[in-house]
Amino acid sequence: MRPRKVALLGATGSIGRQAIEVIDRSPDLELCALMSGTQAIDGLAVARDVRHVQVGGKAAPLLEASDPDVVLNAIVGFAGVEATLWALEHGVTLALANKESLVAAGDLAVSAHRRGKGLLLPVDSEHSALFQCLEGREPETVRSLVLTASGGPFRGRTRSELEHVTVPEALAHPTWSMGRKITVDSATLANKGLELIEAHWLFDIPYDRIEVVVHPTSVVHSLVRFRDGALLAHMGTPDMRVPISFALAYPERPSVPAAPLDLAGGLDLHFEAVDDDAFPLLGLARDAGERGGTFPCAYNAANEIAVAAFLDGAIGFTEIADTVAAVLDETDGAPARDLADLVAADDAARRAAARGMQPA
Repeated sequence: MRPRKVALLGATGSIGRQAIEVIDRSPDLELCALMSGTQAIDGLAVARDVRHVQVGGKAAPLLEASDPDVVLNAIVGFAGVEATLWALEHGVTLALANKESLVAAGDLAVSAHRRGKGLLLPVDSEHSALFQCLEGREPETVRSLVLTASGGPFRGRTRSELEHVTVPEALAHPTWSMGRKITVDSATLANKGLELIEAHWLFDIPYDRIEVVVHPTSVVHSLVRFRDGALLAHMGTPDMRVPISFALAYPERPSVPAAPLDLAGGLDLHFEAVDDDAFPLLGLARDAGERGGTFPCAYNAANEIAVAAFLDGAIGFTEIADTVAAVLDETDGAPARDLADLVAADDAARRAAARGMQPA
């Protein structure tokens, strides 16, 4: 049997680098295409004899030319929507690390998935955990899904204590090593808001049956409550190579050099409620998801603009949530009929966010 051909989009990011490590270790996987946003990847391509290489631009031509078996979409932000829709429409297995795709394009992605009939395998550790806990279960037996959040570097701080935190402080995540944007999202809990909306689309579960709890050690990646009172948890050392490998090799489980949990050494399985006042972006995401249409798209777009401004030192940490709330207040949320409508909604939200951050 020939190796499974993988097109890796977002090759130079945190997920991309770890995916290359996973692929290099497996004789059953080979890279057929590499794409990055701005960084040169010629060295990566030459070392692995990859002919289809691209920096920036649209992903579809690269995917058409490389004819992959699996598309690992690790592009950051709304820019990954096009690749997600391409893979779903063409019935190519999609290993999805770009959660913004389902957040912004939920209806369009679900429709494309139904037409293409390919596999959609989540790469986020939380959604990979839910996928595994739900596998083979009848939907009517599921009571609710439980997403865990580490709480980020500011767990336990009040909103007033967060007003003057710095960029380096926000980037000091206690358990995961990630890119700058997603690390700030984890600090604000916007990332958990995006994951909440993504879980709704991935598993066809209403928002009122998706819970979020803070679990500081990130040992339990997610849980599923069943109607008989049972609770299944997926546990493991925080290591993104595990869900990446699971998605790329599914249904096989190759060996991954992740550190095993030391059960006898004592595990901290502490859980606590989210502080909605200090971290309002989670509640804003739930509200946007429940309102539907392009409200989730606007949430994501405004957050991307606000996080970039925070990283540039233009706004404070708590102003990220303020910006997103203001944009949602002025968004009409009309459903997107196609990708052009979605791009227009995304652009409108970005312009509204940028206007709102201008000095008076």
